[in-house]
Amino acid sequence: MKQSNVINPKTLEYYLSLKYPMSIYPEDEGGYTVMIPDLPGCLSQGETLEEALANLDESRQLWLETVYFSQKRAIPLPSKLQ
Repeated sequence: MKQSNVINPKTLEYYLSLKYPMSIYPEDEGGYTVMIPDLPGCLSQGETLEEALANLDESRQLWLETVYFSQKRAIPLPSKLQ
């Protein structure tokens, strides 16, 4: 495969090592919803902030692996924090 045809030219390990900014939303009834805006659909929840962040890390890994191996879209690089 030519390099120009590769959607994600870096290794999966490279993408997994990137630090993406996240959004954290406390829920009215307790618990948290967390998401990574740079990775569409990558979100999770937890009863505690620690649980929500651990769940989000698992979601991030699965999101990146799925997109990387499907080669149907490019994996976005992390946006800069504002």
